[in-house]
Formats: sequence, structure tokens, C-alpha cells
Amino acid sequence: MSLDTDVIDLHSPLTLACGQILPNRVMKAALSEGLSTAEHGPDSRLETLYRQWGAGGYGLVVTGNVMVDRSHLGEPGNVVIEDDRDRDALARWAKATSDGGAPIWMQLNHPGRQANPLVTRSKPVAPSAIAPNIPGIPAPRALSENEIHEIIGRFATAAAVAETAGFDGVQIHGAHGYLVSQFLSPLSNRRDDTWGGDLDGRMRFVLEVVRAIRAAVSPSFAVGIKLNSADFQRGGFSEEESRITVEHLVRESIDLIEISGGSYESPAMMGTASTRDREAYFLEYARTVRDAAGAVPLAVTGGFRTRSVMSSAVRSGECDMVGLGRPTALAPAVASSLVDGTLDRVESPRVALRVPSMAGAFKQINGALDLQWHTDQLQLIGAGQQPNSSRPAWKTAATMMQRNGWDAFRNRRSAARTDTSAAVAKFRRERWIGKHIANPIVNGLTSIGVRTSLVTDIETVGRKSGLRRQVPVSAVFDDTGAWLISQHGTRSGWGANITDEPRIRLRAGTRWLTGTATFVPDDDVALRARTFSNNPVLGRLIEAGFRALQTDPISVRVEFDV
Repeated sequence: MSLDTDVIDLHSPLTLACGQILPNRVMKAALSEGLSTAEHGPDSRLETLYRQWGAGGYGLVVTGNVMVDRSHLGEPGNVVIEDDRDRDALARWAKATSDGGAPIWMQLNHPGRQANPLVTRSKPVAPSAIAPNIPGIPAPRALSENEIHEIIGRFATAAAVAETAGFDGVQIHGAHGYLVSQFLSPLSNRRDDTWGGDLDGRMRFVLEVVRAIRAAVSPSFAVGIKLNSADFQRGGFSEEESRITVEHLVRESIDLIEISGGSYESPAMMGTASTRDREAYFLEYARTVRDAAGAVPLAVTGGFRTRSVMSSAVRSGECDMVGLGRPTALAPAVASSLVDGTLDRVESPRVALRVPSMAGAFKQINGALDLQWHTDQLQLIGAGQQPNSSRPAWKTAATMMQRNGWDAFRNRRSAARTDTSAAVAKFRRERWIGKHIANPIVNGLTSIGVRTSLVTDIETVGRKSGLRRQVPVSAVFDDTGAWLISQHGTRSGWGANITDEPRIRLRAGTRWLTGTATFVPDDDVALRARTFSNNPVLGRLIEAGFRALQTDPISVRVEFDV
């Protein structure tokens, strides 16, 4: 970084360790655009959007998170890089930005347990099999040693492809509760091997990702990281642990560290009311980590709104770059006016549904609504239109529903409180629906040639009573047995029964077949459910239904007696 601190201001260039020179100190921070093609390549709308940011006067433009595995997506519309199949489109994306004079870095990410169930076709993975406190997100399975190494390799491959496509660097997303952050947090990483335990073990994943990327790219290619100052959860990744992690990262040839914070369980990055009372709400932490970072430049994103505060932060050395996110969605060229001193304040409206003050459940979703509203602005720009600052919140709410389902509006706290009587009522209601609605519908479909084995009956032995019990189940038969789906996994009544006594009877038409049932937790439940019908429309409907369940369904394999 530059040592001439006496004259540093927003317009000052910044020299990185890799030799790259950023033209000024204003960074366009990562914003999720949701603008991939159906195959998760870069859509031409990204070129339209980034052409404006590239000419917007920024010292650095960072893309929204690009996923390294198409089996695990964070949001609908994520771009994915697994190989160089989309290199031409990636090159056009990079060139659209750099033609305007701004360097462009690609943010690389793996969602881990925060994978979006609507667009992720595999069971989520994480350091440990611990579910996040996010409605609609199922419990993940723990990664094996080989899978951890594979994901590290995926980050390296994506970085190498980005370099060949003309990007100037990559930023590892190590914040906001995604996979890198999950490894760092003791709440989500409870492994007892060398990838978990104390901070040294929990840091290993991110350090190996940095090393793998560095080995895959040229020395002049920039490698940065976005890191949480803390995840703001009791017993989670703390500011002290974050500072120690920074000390280790600076030994790995990191070029820039961006400071952020929170996760979707504790969303400080969404700018909730408590953090909007002051500007630059992660700047205080940046002051404490300045010595740990040494010569590695720090960028701080979150809450900057006035030029005076931005300039003061850079002049004082508290940070080296100022990151702007949501303001750039309404004013893509805002950096130019900040750098030349013609703008004193940037605007970013707080978007919220107008509901009565007592409607606590609605208050919980306004942070997510605000993020989606700004994503809508990006999609307008990508479509060649102007951003619309007067876009109603209800339209964004409809977009959230379309992209993410009803879970986008579910209250985390109320979802976490499951009343026993409500659970019993829910089970009885589901059984009634199965007997009086689902079965007649299935029979009607079968009569017109649309086959489905979605509803049948299983007989198990009660683990407490010892009595035989018959309940409706989802199943599809083959030559040697059948696949079932236990909607509530091992917590359902019959699921708990077969855990104790796997010998069961299954109804096949008018016959009862005897066999042995075994849980198969690694099977993809949603894809399995699609096979329950020979009708592609009905099959997709069944698949979507299981993807949307607010439970932890598990596939069950039954092998019939010979």
C-alpha cells in the first residue's frame, strides 16, 4: 500500500502487494445480482450493468458472489464457475467493466449450509451437521475430508478461470454465514479433526483456500477476502478470533481485506435499525485490527453515507478503501462525484413494508426486503432501464415470494418455537389430507393414466407400545423393494419406529409386502420425489413440494424379503 499518508484521500491511488494499482479509494462492494443464464453462466445483462459501474469512477469493482459448485447455490440467478465452459461470456463481463477504467474482481463463494433449497439439488453441506436458524433451510450433512479438499480445489479452479477471462483478481467470501465463515465459527464447526476444534483448526479451511488460489494464479493477480469482524451471535466467531485470523491471513500474500459482519441468522450486514444510528458501523473494529493487518490494506463496507466520514476514515488510516454497496444500485456512477468532491452525501432509502407498529413478525423481514429491493434495481439496470427509487416495497415483496418462496417472509424466532400441540395438530391434519384428499386425487390420476405411487401405507411396530401401526407414506416401487420418504426424518412416528425395529410391511395395491427399511440420509430427497410419477409436470410438482417442506425429509430404502 502507499506510504505517503500525508496526502491520502479518496482520490489517492492504492498500490497492492501483487503490484496492482487501484486508481482511487472507493470500492463498489459485492451485491448479489441474480443475473445468470438458466445454465448459471453470465447473462448479457451483467455486461449492461457492469458497463455502468466500470465507468462510474470506482477504484475497484467487486462482483456479486459467484458460486464454485452448481450443486450448491446461495440464490436463484447465481453465476457458477466449475470449468472454462463460459469463458467467452466471462470475458465479455470483465471487459465491459475494465473498458470504463475500473479494475474488476470476482467474488467467489460456496453457501455451505445456507444453500437455497429452491435452487439447490443436493443436500446442503457444512463443517458439521448443524442446521442454521433460518426458516426453510434444512439441516446439512457434515463434509468428509475428501470433500473439503475438493471444495478447496473448486475455489482454485474458479480463480484460474477468472484470470484467463480477464478479471483482475478474486475476493473470497469469508463472511455472512457462508461456508468459509461456517468453518471459522465454533457454532457451526464442531468437528473434532484438524478442520475444527480450536481457532487454529477452524482457520485451516480459509488458509488452504487462499494457498490453493495463490498457487493457481499468477503473482500479479490480486487475491482478497471479505471477512466478518464477528458473527454477532453468543458463542460464535468473535472480534478477537477475527483479529487473530487476520494476523494469519496477512502471511498468505493477501492483497486486500474487506471488513464486514453478521450472517443471515444475525444480519448486521443488512443495516438494521441499531446499526443505522451511526455511519460506518464496522469502522470501529477496523481500528482495532489495523495493527494485525500490517501493510495489507483494509476496506470497510457498511453504513458510509457522507463524504466527510469516508474521507476522514481514509485520511486517518483507519481503513484504506471505502466500500459502497446499496447506494451504487441507485447511482451507479456515485464514486465519480465522491472522488472529485462534488457530492457530500450518498442516498440509500430504507425499504420496509408499512405495517402497524405491533406487527413484530413483519419487522423481522424488512432487512431482507431492503436487500431484495436493491437487487431489483440492479436487474432494472441490467435490462437497460433506469433504477427506480420510488419502487413500492410490495412489488419487491412479490419478487421475494417469486424467487424464494413463502420462507422469505417467515419469522425466524416464531419458526424456532414449535408448540407441541401445534405439531400434533399438524400431523393429524396431514394424515387427514392424505386419506381424504391425496388418495382420491391419486386414484383419479391413475384412472386417466397418470401413474403415481405418492400415497400408500406402511405398517411398523410401535417403539413404546409394541403394537402394529399403519400410516400413509410416500413411496415408489421397483423390482427388489421401494423408496419411501419420511417427511420428518427420524422424528416422525413411523421413522422413529423403524429406527428401533426396521422390519416393516408395505402396501402395494391390495397386497402387503414384508421387508427391511433403512434410512439413506445422503439421498437427494427432492430428486427422489420426482421419480414418484411418470408424468413430468406432476413429477416436478412433487419435487418442488418436497423442496419447500419446513421439515427435514429423509429417503428410506425398503428391501423386500425374497
